Amino acid sequence: MSQPQPVTVLVVDDHPIFRAGMATVLGDLPGVTVVGEASDGAEAIAATARLLPHIVLMDLRMPGVGGLEATARITTVHPEVAVVVLTMDEDDDSVFAALRAGACGYLLKEADGADVHRALLGAARGEAVFGPRIAQRVLAHFASPHAARDTLPFPHLTDRERQILDLLSRGLDNASIARRLSLSEKTVRNRVSDVLAKLRARTRAEAVALARDAGLGLP
Repeated sequence: MSQPQPVTVLVVDDHPIFRAGMATVLGDLPGVTVVGEASDGAEAIAATARLLPHIVLMDLRMPGVGGLEATARITTVHPEVAVVVLTMDEDDDSVFAALRAGACGYLLKEADGADVHRALLGAARGEAVFGPRIAQRVLAHFASPHAARDTLPFPHLTDRERQILDLLSRGLDNASIARRLSLSEKTVRNRVSDVLAKLRARTRAEAVALARDAGLGLP
C-alpha cells in the first residue's frame, strides 16, 4: 500500500532564528515536509508561486509586505494553498483581519509542536484550525448578538466611512473616490477628515497603514 504524500509547508517569519527553529521542528514531524522559508511577505508570495506548498505558515508582523497582505494575495491567486497564521498577536482585530484576508487558521507562537502538527494536518484537509485560546474567543465572539457588526474592521466608523477608507487604502484619491461613489469631492474630503479624526491618524498615509493592518484595501 502506498504511503500518503507528506504535507508540504512554507515557513514565513522575519526572525531568522525562530524561522530556522520552526523549520527544524516541522521537519521532524511525521507527514510534514518543509519545502522552503521566507523572511517577509514579498518572499512568501514569490516562494508560494514557485513551490505551491500545501500550507503557508505565516507570521503577521514583518517589514515591507506584511503577513495580512501576503495572505490575501496568496489565497486570491492560489486558492488551493492554505494559509495558517503563526504569530504573537492575539487581539481580536488581528484574528479577524487574518480571517478576512483568507487565512484558514490562527495559532500563537506559544503553541507546542503537537498543536502545530494537528493544525497543519487539519488545514491540509480543508479544516479551519485555531489555537485553544483563539478558538474560544472566536466562538464567543460569534455567539454575541453584536457579532455581525463587530467582525467588521473599525466598528466605530459608519459604513460609508469604512467604504471610503477601503478605497483610500487601494490608492484612490478624493476625485476618484467621488466618482466611484457618486459623491461630490467636498463630501469625500469631509468624510476623509472624519475618518482620520476617528482613527486618530494625523495623515492619510497613517490611516491607510492602519486600514491595511486591519485587512482593508487588500486584493
